[in-house]
Amino acid sequence: MPHHKDARRPLEPGPDELRRLIDACAAFVVEQIETLPSQPSWDLDGAERVAAGFAEPPPDDGRAIASILARLRPAVAKSLNAAGPGYLAYIPGGGIPSAALADFVALAVNRFVGIAGPAPALARIEAQAIDWLASLMGYPPGAGGILTSGGSISNLTAIVTARTTRLPEDFLSGVMYFSEEAHRSVAKAARIAGFPDRCLRSIPVDSRLRLRPDLLEAAIREDGGRGLRPFLVVANAGSTNTGAIDPLPEIADIAARHGLWVHADAAYGGFFRLVPDGAARLAGLERCDSITLDPHKGMFLPYGTGCLLVRDPETLRRAHGGQAAYLQDLGHGDGGASFTEISPELSRDFRGLRVWLPIQLHGLRAFREQIQEKLDLARWAYDQLKDEPLFEMLDEPQLSIVAFACRPPADGAGSTRPGAAVRDANAFGAELLRRVNARRRVFLSSTTIGGRFVLRLCVLSFRTHMDRVRDAVSALREEARAL
Repeated sequence: MPHHKDARRPLEPGPDELRRLIDACAAFVVEQIETLPSQPSWDLDGAERVAAGFAEPPPDDGRAIASILARLRPAVAKSLNAAGPGYLAYIPGGGIPSAALADFVALAVNRFVGIAGPAPALARIEAQAIDWLASLMGYPPGAGGILTSGGSISNLTAIVTARTTRLPEDFLSGVMYFSEEAHRSVAKAARIAGFPDRCLRSIPVDSRLRLRPDLLEAAIREDGGRGLRPFLVVANAGSTNTGAIDPLPEIADIAARHGLWVHADAAYGGFFRLVPDGAARLAGLERCDSITLDPHKGMFLPYGTGCLLVRDPETLRRAHGGQAAYLQDLGHGDGGASFTEISPELSRDFRGLRVWLPIQLHGLRAFREQIQEKLDLARWAYDQLKDEPLFEMLDEPQLSIVAFACRPPADGAGSTRPGAAVRDANAFGAELLRRVNARRRVFLSSTTIGGRFVLRLCVLSFRTHMDRVRDAVSALREEARAL
């Protein structure tokens, strides 16, 4: 055998070296989390220069962990601070530390759980976590699902499953329906699943931005009369723009009359079902054939934690089943479903631990109380802003999003105001958003609804409490009046 000059094995650190590496990373994480309250809500000044510093060839020899973390520190700092308490933009992701610990353990032990046989107990842990989520959404025993990377893949998998269940192999006569306010991933997933635009129907919404059941049924009847095959309706259970909840019971009734699969996109809204009035707030969710959830939203887990639930797991197996011959030696553990047979993936990480461990460590009460707090904070912000003459609320919060347009003073209302830019409500709103975010205490985002520039305040971070929402409300009032 050839003699190697360097017999070290740097990929196999011994116990002392491993502990040193872990301690260095732990110190880095503790520092980041400890300083979050004082960090700006965003900081992109010089971010391009920092990013350019990482354009380099890979090193031939390793570097010290301290120097690597020192380079990483400004890369983390120059970003939108999605982990901080002031992040009220888009739909905040979570990142509870207990989930990071679960991932550390899962990645370190590195067991394969795509098929139950190689690690039966670990596969059972993930299946149990999915069972818990299904039960929380009101599904009966026997329901199931898979953990995914997020809502986009969950929606794609649901569409493929509905296509396989409701349509023949030649499926291009199939038609699917969704709200004007549906997440962009729905139409995108439909196209990936093979449906051209002619198979997609966007249904108008009511004054609260909820899908109109009467127009849905009319569209289904019209398509059926033309010889097409309506097969799927996607309902919002908390839209991204405003948190709108489509009338799920009416949609389920229509779907039952016409034989359609009902899929609920509850990526943002599903976990609000945990609070005392959650079942009433999301009435009809349990009637849907499938549900998209994002535990990285309402359960505050790290980005990349999604879930697709189905009432009948056999529908997933029919759409994704089959096993390669080279895997024939692997058993199926305790008889539970192997995830590779009910999902698009074979190789995958052990996602279940980042759901199971935090629930074990904190208990459901901790999540329930946090979710209720976010609803209460959004309602408080709405109550504070709804009577401000410079704001026009689009709706009272259906969940934890406060959405509003600006209503600048009419001409002649004040001689010190700037001119045309402020008189235009959209320009007023854009400038207000810029000024509020420039304080860097909170970070808000916007959207466009019906041609109007709409500001959004979304309360969902587990680190966001009354002090930061009060800061947001004060900043909006002060900067609007200054404009």
